[in-house]
Amino acid sequence: MVNHLLAIDDVNEDFEQILKWAIEFKRLWKQGDEVALNFMPLDTLTIGSIYEKPSTRTRVSFEVGIHRLGGNALTLLKNDIQLGKSETVGDTSQVLSRFLGGMTYRCFAHVDVEELAKYATVPVLNALSAKHHPCQAAADLMTVMEHFTDRENLVV
Repeated sequence: MVNHLLAIDDVNEDFEQILKWAIEFKRLWKQGDEVALNFMPLDTLTIGSIYEKPSTRTRVSFEVGIHRLGGNALTLLKNDIQLGKSETVGDTSQVLSRFLGGMTYRCFAHVDVEELAKYATVPVLNALSAKHHPCQAAADLMTVMEHFTDRENLVV
């Protein structure tokens, strides 16, 4: 079974450990740690990012992140592909799964990212839908963990 991240609720009970690892990795990477700089889990993979909506921060952060982890970023804007025009989201998902190691999707309707994931044979990350923005939620939680050691009485 393929793991997708469509909503922050999709993350299991290891989420806090994942964020702690990410914080430590970020610290080591910034210090120029050899192991962190050479960590390339996406080596040889192309990750496709589909954007129905314009994006600055999300697009740049995904493209840079994919590159830093050894992958190739392929950006597909809504006018570049036939998504929802002459091709269903499911058809697009099946075709792209043959060529890509993963997909991100920034869309309007949450049902569209669910449909993409339903037919995908590679992981799908929701890069923003009308209902969820799980990567932003994870980044926000990571920031809170980095900057507030006493979170018990923290009001957000």
